[in-house]
Amino acid sequence: MITESGGMCEIIRFDDVSRFYGDILGINRVNLGIEAGITGLVGPNGSGKSTLMNLMAGLLRPSRGTISVLGFSPGQEALFRLLGYCTQYDSFPLGMTGRRFITSYLKVHGFDSTQACELADRALERVSLTDAADRGIDGYSKGMRQRIKLAQAISHEPRVLILDEPLNGLDPMARAEVIELFREFSRAGAHVLVSSHILHEVDLIADNVVLLDNGYVVAEGEVEGIHGELKQHPTVISIRSAGASSIAARMFEIQGVIEARLHNDNDGLYVRTLDADVFYLAFNRLVRTQGWHVESIGPADEAVTAMYQHLVVDKPVSP
Repeated sequence: MITESGGMCEIIRFDDVSRFYGDILGINRVNLGIEAGITGLVGPNGSGKSTLMNLMAGLLRPSRGTISVLGFSPGQEALFRLLGYCTQYDSFPLGMTGRRFITSYLKVHGFDSTQACELADRALERVSLTDAADRGIDGYSKGMRQRIKLAQAISHEPRVLILDEPLNGLDPMARAEVIELFREFSRAGAHVLVSSHILHEVDLIADNVVLLDNGYVVAEGEVEGIHGELKQHPTVISIRSAGASSIAARMFEIQGVIEARLHNDNDGLYVRTLDADVFYLAFNRLVRTQGWHVESIGPADEAVTAMYQHLVVDKPVSP
């Protein structure tokens, strides 16, 4: 899938990088060396995750410092051919089908029509969208739109895959399939950068993690160090489903669940658990056996903020 680089630099490097939006801080004094594998960029909204990714992709220029991605400066055409980017925001041309969306992108990369069609078919198959390939994207569900963006990002077999909140809107089965796809790229030697405000999710899929707070890197390293601390802090998970009442009645069967309450509209519920990993595995089994239809699942924003503060509190950053 991804060949060896033949001597190419294998590091993504940030050297004293800052980015300001006028008087507003994006990131400040970032020094990082990111090796191949899955790296999670973790922090609450506004912490600098998207800014870091946009700088890496060449969509922004640093206010200070230098960035090197596999030996190239962001924005170079040679790097464009090696990089895949899946943004968290939807932006699709009107009337575009899933297949045409990907083939058009591949032609911009320089592939001829035959190659573009072959690569598009493979990408669509890998994200389980073959049956919907010739439907208009404007009729896709949120999860399908997320998967078509991912298909575009991987279609040219990139060596660097930048994924901004890539699991948002996916049901539990789709999440498992997409996570395995990330691991496939990682095993082939690619750099996979995954941003998330979902700490336990990164813990499950990443080899290393970078914690961001108000534009600063406050911690980095292997994810095992975070896992133990998360076990001490409850996670609040939000589930959207028309069958919320039935689901809530079964939640206390799962080890570690200490609270389950319905959303105000009764089309969802909050579950508080002491072990998010155990909860997700057990909940996925219940979804399969009970035939529940789950629209989305993920940590409630209030819980994400609380968990993150739990990790960075009393760790001041020098100005």
